[in-house]
Formats: sequence, structure tokens, C-alpha cells
Amino acid sequence: MSVFRSPRNPIIAPKDVIPSRTDFEVVGVFNAGVARFQDQVILLLRVAERPINTNPDITLAAIYDVAKEDIVLKKFSKDDTEVDFSDPRLIITPSETYLTSISHLRLARSTDGINFDIEQTPALVTANDYEIFGLEDPRITLIDGTYYITYVAVSPLGVTTCLASTKDFKSFERLAVIFCPDNRDVVIFPEKTGGKYYALHRPVSPLFKKREIWLAQSPDLLCWGNHRRLMGPRPGLWDDIKVGASAVPFKIKQGWLVIYHGADKNNRYCLGAVLTDANQPWKVIARSQKPILQPQADYEIEGFFGNVVFSCGLLCEDEKLRIYYGVADTSIAYAELPLQDVLESLNL
Repeated sequence: MSVFRSPRNPIIAPKDVIPSRTDFEVVGVFNAGVARFQDQVILLLRVAERPINTNPDITLAAIYDVAKEDIVLKKFSKDDTEVDFSDPRLIITPSETYLTSISHLRLARSTDGINFDIEQTPALVTANDYEIFGLEDPRITLIDGTYYITYVAVSPLGVTTCLASTKDFKSFERLAVIFCPDNRDVVIFPEKTGGKYYALHRPVSPLFKKREIWLAQSPDLLCWGNHRRLMGPRPGLWDDIKVGASAVPFKIKQGWLVIYHGADKNNRYCLGAVLTDANQPWKVIARSQKPILQPQADYEIEGFFGNVVFSCGLLCEDEKLRIYYGVADTSIAYAELPLQDVLESLNL
């Protein structure tokens, strides 16, 4: 696989983003939704922040208080033996799990696709019961002049997927919670098939620990049903623990090409490709045996949560995939892959 990584990588890092509050610090900017709007490349960034903490004996969690309509801080003593701090992303108490950071979505714009102007204030922030712990991992699908944004909302109610829309990337409308807990990695196909909208999603089975990609259909983008399992992890391969859709599918002459992520037993995240039938997107035609992009560079291996490449968006232009991807849950990098190389990895 011929992979070009930008020599400017990471193209966006936490130091490039102004915190949303003076008492917060940005610890991660990653997993961006991607779209082309007019003459610009648009990134909808996931910006993870945490409270600035000068007390080494405590850990702070930022939580949206619905009644106060504001973010408040909760303290946890590091001496509390009943609290698990082993995962840098989580604070696990006997009764509840909290996140060590809270995320919002913010816009960045570029004319060359590499150098981005990042807006100083958020585009979408926590605003309701479903978003108490933040908004994560947006994907952007253009349908009939409207950009539909799926994003993960995290709260004590669970991990849901919500839908918002915009026509100009200036104003945004929240539409609905479209997948109930626990479900994420939702990407909507950019056109109807057989008169129906389709979306990939990743439900979680607490009993059987399944993390597989499913397909759903909808008449209106709001009500989703007729769910079908598309594919799951493969024992002994790079995606043997969990899989989920990454970027919005795009159509080529052979069918729908989907870039997805997979993780192994060591929580190493890579990207792969799968081809589904153009008219029956629930039918898998081919799937890559090896990753098309895997952690190799230092900035992909070292970071807040290392050994991770994770994409929420790409542009397929000039017979190449222009992939914007999160690295180590810390920053955003850019890579190009020839479309033909990806197809050859599928033996097409």
C-alpha cells in the first residue's frame, strides 16, 4: 500500500485550538468529520478539554448540568481506593462512570486541505440530557444540498447517536436522537438506494460483548429500522476485537466503498476497506485482509491513547483517498492513498 503522510503531520494539534473556557485546557483535537463546501475543505473537529487542575491529590471531571445550563466540575480524590483511574479516559466509581475530558465540535476551514483556520468558539456544545459528558466523533453526509451530521452524545443515559444539519456551516439544527444506547460509528450513505436511506451503525451487546457493523434503513433519516448485521471482527487478524464504520461510504463503479476501523486485543486501531453491493448494500463483496493505514509514525504511536489511527471522514478526489484521521486520541493527521491501491487490497 502506497501511503503518503503529510510532512506537516499532525496538521492540527491541541496547541492550535483555543479552549472554550479560560479554566479549561485542550488535551485533544481529533476524529473530524470532513466535507467540501464551496471552495473550502471543512473539518468538524472533536475538541476534548479538561479543567485545569493544580491539585495533584484530586482529579476533576467536567459535566454539563442541565438545570444550570452550564458545565460544572466534580472532584475525585486520588486516594479513594474505590475509584478506578487506570484508563486515562475514564473515572470509574462504584455507582457511575465519568469522562476525564468533555468534548465539543468546532469548525476548521482550509482552501488547500492542509492549512486550516480554526474557529475560536464551538459550533456545537453540550445542551441536553443526552450530552452531559460531551459530543464526539462527527460524520458529515451531503444529501440534496443539506449537510447531515451524525455525532455521538455521551451521558449517564448511555452512548447515543444524534443527528444535526446545516446548509452553510454557520447555523446548525439539532434534529433527533436517531440511535439509542449503546450505539456509535453511525455514517449515513449520501444517496437513497431503492427509495430508502441507509446508515451503518455499531451497536454494543453488553452480554455477548459484540462490537460489529450493522446496516439500517430509513424513509426520512429520523426513523431507522430493518436492521441487518453487515460484518464483525475476524479472529487472528488486525480487526479481531471490534470494528466500526469510519468515513461516509462513497460509490465507485464496483459498489459502495466503506473505510472502517478495527481494533485488536492490544487496542491497536487501524483502518481497512470493505466493498458492498451498489443496489444491496447489506451484501459484502470484498474486504481487506490487511490494514490500509496503521499506526507507524511517532505521532500515531505516542499520545493520550497510543497506537491509534481513527478516521471520521475523507475526500475521494483525483483517484485518491484524502484521509483526515485522529492519531493517538490527540491530534489530526492527513494521508493520501491511491484509490487503485485500496481496490487492489480488495483483489479488485
